[in-house]
Amino acid sequence: MKTIASILFVMVATFATSQTTPAERPADLSPAARSMAEASKAISEKPAQYAGYNLLATALIRRAQETGNASFYDQAGSAIGKSLELAPNNFETENIRVSVLLGEHEYPSALDAAKSLNKKTPDDVMVYGLLTDADVALGNYREAEDAAQWMLNLRPGNLPALIRAANLRELYGDEEGSRELLDLAYQSTPPSEPADRAALLTTMGNLRLMSGAREGAEKLFQEALTSFPSYPAAMDGLAAVRIHQKRYDEAIDLLRLSYRLSSQTGQLYRMAEALQLAGRDQEANKLFAEFETQALLESDRKNNANRQLVFLYADHAHQPAKALKIAQQECAWRHDVYTLDAYAWALHVNGRDGEAYKQIQAALAVGIRDPQLFRHAEEIARTSGELAAAARYQNLAAAVKTPESER
Repeated sequence: MKTIASILFVMVATFATSQTTPAERPADLSPAARSMAEASKAISEKPAQYAGYNLLATALIRRAQETGNASFYDQAGSAIGKSLELAPNNFETENIRVSVLLGEHEYPSALDAAKSLNKKTPDDVMVYGLLTDADVALGNYREAEDAAQWMLNLRPGNLPALIRAANLRELYGDEEGSRELLDLAYQSTPPSEPADRAALLTTMGNLRLMSGAREGAEKLFQEALTSFPSYPAAMDGLAAVRIHQKRYDEAIDLLRLSYRLSSQTGQLYRMAEALQLAGRDQEANKLFAEFETQALLESDRKNNANRQLVFLYADHAHQPAKALKIAQQECAWRHDVYTLDAYAWALHVNGRDGEAYKQIQAALAVGIRDPQLFRHAEEIARTSGELAAAARYQNLAAAVKTPESER
């Protein structure tokens, strides 16, 4: 037992240090990295108690959220396994295990596990949060809304519920309502939680960017990076702004740094697209090929880059049959708006526009106001002979793309 604890202590201390950036030295680690070190110390002192492993798993989950690096979820899963060996079926550990499943994109398993916990303890606020997260990821939006409402009913105004309600407001096309909830959540998040504040600022920035408010989005992304300089999602958002500004080299540098921190395969696709826009076609083609290789290796896992792979085959490699195969594989288990969009586009490039039109309508019926979905809907409607609908989607896309200064 002491040997296992010692190994864990060394692993966590080493990993916490190795994952820091020049702006985040060991003496000034992020809250999650500090918690990892504290948890490993607790384990070394009391290796027979499950609580230390729960602390470690929770810290690893937070570190995964800080960095976007999914490998921390694997380590969290190992810590949960050890905790359950010491205290089988304890509620706290099972709760954390669902968070690990969500982080690994094992959404059906996470939903089943959360439902089981909800039956055992129907008044636990955070279990409803887990239900909300799983249902949103799977496209079960009505169920997600019910779970989020229960969070607010049980504990009015609680921070986790506000964040989830804001996410749902965005999906329903209520930008103002989402922004108000996010601002309230941000004001409730203390400066001692820089990563959480950066996450909220980034979400607000993405919301502004999706509505065409690029100047406001840029300020929010920059503020997020001031709060937490090594936050990959904020780098991605700022890169998107730079692409709109045609500052492609800056966007590529941001995406490259984000990939270095997160190791997410989808980043390779975004970087390749940016290289292509910059006219660096040879580099772009090489990176598209690298992305395809890595994406196919993880394609059968739930945590994958299948949606980007669909668009690679549909828009760049011009292999529509492959695009449809991957889209069908993904749509077989989840029906969120973005998966429906990818499926609709795959059907479209295969000439199956009647089916594509139904799928893109299902995605937009939720209420989301995403310019890419509107552009896809316009093209699909036009080729389906739905010219009035095509014009409507064209106007919606144009309204979203219009910068603040032109409104």
